[in-house]
Amino acid sequence: MRLKMYQKVSSDLNFVDREKEVLEFWKENKIFEKSMDSSEQKETYMFYDGPPTANGKPHIGHVLTRVIKDMIPRYRTMKGYIVPRKAGWDTHGLPVEIEVEKKLGLDGKEQIEQYGMEPFIKQCKESVWKYKGMWEDFSSQVGFWADMEHPYVTYDNNFIESEWWALKKIWEKGLLYKGFKIVPYCPRCGTPLSAQEVAQGYKDVKEKSAIAKFRLTKTENEYILAWTTTPWTLPSNVALAVNPKETYVKVKVLTDEKGTIEYYILAEALLSVLDGEYEVVNTYQGKDLEYWEYEPLFDYAFFLPDGTKNPNADRDHVLGKKAFYVVCADYVTLTDGTGVVHIAPAFGADDAEVGRNYDLPFLQLVDEKGCMKPETKELSGLFCKKADEIVMKTLALKGLLFKVLKFEHSYPFCWRCDTPLIYYARESWFIKMTAVKEELIRNNNTIHWIPESIGKGRFGDWLENVQDWSISRNRYWGTPLNIWQCECGELHSVGSIAELKELSENCPEEIELHRPYIDHVTIRCPKCQKQMKRVSEVIDCWFDSGAMPFAQHHYPFENKELFEKQFPADFISEAVDQTRGWFYSLLAESTLLFDCAPYKNVIVLGHVQDKNGQKMSKTKGNAVDPFEALERFGADAIRWYFYSNSAPWLPNRFHDKAVQEGQRKFLGTLWNTYAFFVLYANIDEFDASKYSLEYEKLSVMDRWLLSRLNSVVKEVDDHLENYRIPGAATALLNFVDEMSNWYVRRGRERFWAKGMEQDKINAYMTLYTTLVTISKVAAPMIPFMAEQIYRNLVCSIDKSTPESVHLCTFPAYKEEWIDTKLEEKMDQVLQIVVLGRACRNTANMKQRQPLGKMYVKSETKEELSEFYREIIEEELNVKQVIFTQEVNDFTSYTFKPQLKTLGKRFGSRINALKETLSNLNGSAAMEQLNEKGTLTVMVDGVSEVLEKSDLLIETSQMEGYITNSDRGITVVLDTNLTEELIEEGYVREVISKIQTMRKDAGFEVMDHIRVYEVGNENIRAIMERNQEEIKRIVLAEELLFEVKTQIMKEWNLNGQEVELGVEKL
Repeated sequence: MRLKMYQKVSSDLNFVDREKEVLEFWKENKIFEKSMDSSEQKETYMFYDGPPTANGKPHIGHVLTRVIKDMIPRYRTMKGYIVPRKAGWDTHGLPVEIEVEKKLGLDGKEQIEQYGMEPFIKQCKESVWKYKGMWEDFSSQVGFWADMEHPYVTYDNNFIESEWWALKKIWEKGLLYKGFKIVPYCPRCGTPLSAQEVAQGYKDVKEKSAIAKFRLTKTENEYILAWTTTPWTLPSNVALAVNPKETYVKVKVLTDEKGTIEYYILAEALLSVLDGEYEVVNTYQGKDLEYWEYEPLFDYAFFLPDGTKNPNADRDHVLGKKAFYVVCADYVTLTDGTGVVHIAPAFGADDAEVGRNYDLPFLQLVDEKGCMKPETKELSGLFCKKADEIVMKTLALKGLLFKVLKFEHSYPFCWRCDTPLIYYARESWFIKMTAVKEELIRNNNTIHWIPESIGKGRFGDWLENVQDWSISRNRYWGTPLNIWQCECGELHSVGSIAELKELSENCPEEIELHRPYIDHVTIRCPKCQKQMKRVSEVIDCWFDSGAMPFAQHHYPFENKELFEKQFPADFISEAVDQTRGWFYSLLAESTLLFDCAPYKNVIVLGHVQDKNGQKMSKTKGNAVDPFEALERFGADAIRWYFYSNSAPWLPNRFHDKAVQEGQRKFLGTLWNTYAFFVLYANIDEFDASKYSLEYEKLSVMDRWLLSRLNSVVKEVDDHLENYRIPGAATALLNFVDEMSNWYVRRGRERFWAKGMEQDKINAYMTLYTTLVTISKVAAPMIPFMAEQIYRNLVCSIDKSTPESVHLCTFPAYKEEWIDTKLEEKMDQVLQIVVLGRACRNTANMKQRQPLGKMYVKSETKEELSEFYREIIEEELNVKQVIFTQEVNDFTSYTFKPQLKTLGKRFGSRINALKETLSNLNGSAAMEQLNEKGTLTVMVDGVSEVLEKSDLLIETSQMEGYITNSDRGITVVLDTNLTEELIEEGYVREVISKIQTMRKDAGFEVMDHIRVYEVGNENIRAIMERNQEEIKRIVLAEELLFEVKTQIMKEWNLNGQEVELGVEKL
């Protein structure tokens, strides 16, 4: 019985089931855990995993982040580093609360508080693990290795206590403060949002803007025109702003057929907003208009909260302050509208600043739910954004609406509940990031951003315009803000549980650092001795994720040395939207606490789109289920697609064809080459452990493959070392193609040879060495297939080797085996073959049809040796390859002037130019054009220089010859056929068809057969004349004519109908 050295390899490309076997092997043998073995003294390479939320399902974009975040640590592990990979869970925040609200049928904060905060918090804690199992299965299927048995969890007491330490440090630096600011605010969630949260929720919307008419006091028909994109804020108007340095005009306008005249004041540069005729009657500087008074559009400012009129209110006493006059502001631009903006200090940061400068009343006629207050009478109770239409209709009825303009713009929505945000004045806690702006920029400049354009551009611009971080949230499920406040005004920041117990008389021994439990804990005020209560807010959950470098270790309370060893991270990676999310919160906290960057290298990932470049969404029906995709293609195929498709930071168009193409070109080619080796190695009982690779005995092809192999090892190593993932993928793809379609295809007969001669050993050892090396080099990218190849080729015959490819060292290239001259010559051979095949295709000549000659011209004028010529001859099925510098005789060129470019230039001399061009030596002129890019000719005694684009060039080839050129090489293929060549073509066709029938019949490679022919005298005669060659190649013992067997098939051989048969002996 024949001994099988290696497990038989199926040639099918259904990798999914095989990947499941690998997963089981990893699990049973704890391969990940072994790869993390820190018993040896290894240098640490630190990777931080950005925490996903376990109450949301993974989507196809998470596959991209997982495969990038897995590949680099695998590579660094093989390079000899210890790479900690602690998984984490982001467990706080609005997403969890909204999920629980839906589950309990609650809507909004009032109903939550009626339900009870404690049971609500318990539900939140349970909800965060809703999809934990799904995430773990997903990560496993993708091949994402991380320590999920001991993850960091942001709701854990230890994690929160570390955050309290951080907040206290920030407090002690005077950078944590409470301020009354205009903040982006979600009325549905009842909480402000940070700038980075706002950045995640923009949508393009179509809305209406209004130009309102503000009548000047003591006039009947003079108005200031002011533009607003938020008509719902007009009831809260208290002033109008102009730019003090710009020019404004008063214009006289006829408004109707009755002759009604009105006067409008607006910026001179924006008079285009007026329709019809007008007359400029006066001109002003913006500063001239300051303190001009106007009548309010509405009288709501004079009403009390109960909806009744305030008897003491007038224009000089709106909330005790003067209102309804013109103010100056440099930020007013003349790009849109009228050059006049209405001021409502409660709803805009710029408006609030103007309000402070002019001591304007703070009129806020919208409540915390985003609804109009009772003072607005007929608008009362309406959601503010829905009040736009009624406001504009009311103004129109009053004759105070000048124009309504439709416009499309990008507007922020709550990133969690999809409610339109409003800019709303309220008290909030802030971290003063503006105070550390220079430090942020300096630290960012130490980070290696991939691509650099995001670090310097998108992220850099964000830092240049950094705002104070709105850190507090008026919610329930989150890290409690660690500030205790006394009614006397005293504030205290608590930095640890120990400190809290020391200051408090009622702190439980096992205190949970969440609401409502922490809300019950009071401390004695050091000033007035009364009880201080914690402020009600929780903090932004982005602070949680930004705290993970230290909070995951419960630093500084524990693991001080471990934290310092693992900080900062060597590598992180997330999607591009995290530039204002996790990337920023990490940098912000690290700068505040440690004054350094928290990561050294960051790969920014683009979003995953559908095949048309559209954003994926369930509503559009174009979303891809990651589990279905993994079940259909397997992890390696999807991993490879993301590595090879494009630069990671560009959008990826994910669709079946793209994944299948990569699977076929790379994975399929590699697998088939591996299957080829195993098939013949088993036939020959070839045990690679019994032989060594003797370089001096190798053929040129062997040395070429090993040179290319070591060049690729060097190239891939350099790419991955520098985070150039597509470069590594391209190098591997090209090499595997060359290995399979050049080395193996050209050397198949070496494996078919009888016995075990040295040349056959060389072929086996060269291919074996290459496959094992490539399995290691590709292991970080395609961990499943690499494992299968390695274990079958290596572990099957040598039990002393590492049991997994992922426990191996990344291969070191052998400089002495890299022969650049050999590679260059073989590259030239390949280029000539590609050009020759293109000529064959142009002539519609089958590859199996032998041809007589091919001429080659090279710019280097270097002729290849006989060895390389023979390769070209075999590849192109050409009898003779001739190197020559004279190929012009096979192609003629004629030139005519391009009248579009030369007609005007030459004018009446155009006919003389035509004559000159028609008399040129076409080949010499074309050579000059190709060398210099221009052609110099004499026209009527004047030297003229012509560009290639100035000429119409017609090419004609000598009959029976096809020419092709590229990168300094020209080939001319002689397609004229002799009787001998035609007969040899038929022989090749017969052999091809018999080999196909052998395969279809399921015969083994070494089975001998009998061949049958019926029905064509010409084919029979050719087979008889060439039967020795046919028998040798197809392993036939005899050829029988005009006799049939069980397996017969009709064929058309170059127009000749014949029936062939095969029979296994």
